[in-house]
Amino acid sequence: MTTPACPQCTLENTYPDAANFVCADCGFEWPQLAVASEEDANAVVKDSNGQVLQDGDAVVLIKDLKVKGSSTVLKMGTKVKSIRLVGGDHEVDCKMDGGSFMLKACFLRKA
Repeated sequence: MTTPACPQCTLENTYPDAANFVCADCGFEWPQLAVASEEDANAVVKDSNGQVLQDGDAVVLIKDLKVKGSSTVLKMGTKVKSIRLVGGDHEVDCKMDGGSFMLKACFLRKA
């Protein structure tokens, strides 16, 4: 990861220091987390076939998925309507008959 330009003086002489970035020219400090969250917001989520997913899309499960902490199994071929994309390891938030679930995009294909 390259260090971003300083948001105050726009020079690129910056370095990471603990949880912040620091500009060596003007001394301005800003948190690294803000930069990481902006990158996550701009991340593209793709399904198992490489199709780009967007909020509101309908998807289909490509394999049976066991629900952690439950005896419930989400069956292959189940269609999920109106997904919502979120950040993190499980990129897709959806509601199905069995409740609300967070799913990984690699187990879905666009319908």
